[in-house]
Amino acid sequence: MSVDVSPPAVTRPPAAAGVSSLAFRLRDYGIVAAFVVIVIALSVSTDTFLTSANLVNLLDQTAVLGLLAVGATVCIISGVFDLTASATLALSAIIGVQIVKVTNVYVGFAGAVAAGALLGFITGMVVTRSGVNSFVGTLATSLVYRGLAVMVTGGAIVYPLATQAEDFGMLTWPSLFGLTSATIVFVVVVAAIGVIVARTTFGRRLYAVGGNAEAARLSGIRVGSIHVSAFVISGICSALAGLILASRAGSAQSTMATGMELTAIAAAVVGGTSILGGEGAVWRGIVGALLLTLIGNGFNLLGWDTIYQQVLQGCLILFAVTMDRWLRKRTR
Repeated sequence: MSVDVSPPAVTRPPAAAGVSSLAFRLRDYGIVAAFVVIVIALSVSTDTFLTSANLVNLLDQTAVLGLLAVGATVCIISGVFDLTASATLALSAIIGVQIVKVTNVYVGFAGAVAAGALLGFITGMVVTRSGVNSFVGTLATSLVYRGLAVMVTGGAIVYPLATQAEDFGMLTWPSLFGLTSATIVFVVVVAAIGVIVARTTFGRRLYAVGGNAEAARLSGIRVGSIHVSAFVISGICSALAGLILASRAGSAQSTMATGMELTAIAAAVVGGTSILGGEGAVWRGIVGALLLTLIGNGFNLLGWDTIYQQVLQGCLILFAVTMDRWLRKRTR
């Protein structure tokens, strides 16, 4: 006669289970609640916030930061940081303008996106092959890209030909529901990347690598390839953001979006993506970007001194990181 000597199942006490459930709800929906509160406050305190013109402008402003935040979110989920985003943005936009001048706007835009993907691939290879920390590796690579942007332009602003100027500004044109073409591009790209991260095998591997790279490697996942793919996605997002900025300005230059990669990382973190990797979602990064943009929009509508905007954003980032640490402890 055999005797079952299996250890009894370990059950979590009801109180601990309740705390864990609360922590997950806070991580998933706390940022949404904060966003809704600010929207309600601005709606009540100003007469212009809910106007169609302001809402269209708000979404248009979010497009650039949102694209960078999506790239940052994908990288952070996989366990790496990308500090090359703004440099990739500038160099890709410059390459796009140069291609436009010798071909046409559509080929130039496609060339800029291809350049962004290539730069992301190079960044990924530098980080994975060198074995250095992604923060240090991408910081060094960003200096190289920014230097190349200066070399290509000679430090000057580059413009498309006069006959191409109107078509070059196509991303600023009104389109569906009065939204700009840039906003439509932003929504489509975010939706596509969101599905890839949340619903595909690649997305599951992304989370696995970010959660425990060694365990993922032992299970047969090619960790280096996942990291390189994350950098490629970030590079594409950066290139699209660069095209939006260039289309608005009608030009490109080496100093475009300097330092904006840090704001993008901040948006991802504020949105609830864990800086330790393995946790997060694309939609959270977008809500984080919307929240940061909303704060700036609110300061402008209320006529407040924007010097306090950075203080508020810094406090918000610190709060988000602190909450992430607290929630991790509670869910263990």
